[in-house]
Amino acid sequence: QVQLVESGGGLVQAGGSLRLSCQASGSIFSINYMAWYRQAPGKQRELVATVTSGGLTKYADSVKGRFTIFRDNAKNTVYQQTNSLKPEYTAVYSCNVGVDALTDQGRRYLEVWGQGTLVTVSS
Repeated sequence: QVQLVESGGGLVQAGGSLRLSCQASGSIFSINYMAWYRQAPGKQRELVATVTSGGLTKYADSVKGRFTIFRDNAKNTVYQQTNSLKPEYTAVYSCNVGVDALTDQGRRYLEVWGQGTLVTVSS
């Protein structure tokens, strides 16, 4: 199976920065898209940023110019550099990937979620 391990969350003051990372492991043939979502307290989960296998990126309007998503294909890892953080960015950030992998049922295309990492931005 495929597992995602996230890291990099924590407590930061408004205006500060954090770099989140998410590494995929398992019997992986290739990774298609890699994405970051977030869910703030009492709110729906929202898509923050995506990066395709070819490096094309897309961002939610609310984070454009502040967040940068990038990936290291050799390490099966996606990163999100978060700058100029605001208190309203406090949320659990989770990565999600589309991956072609070997499973117990054979080769499959999976959409896998990480466990999430908490980012708390203080004012």
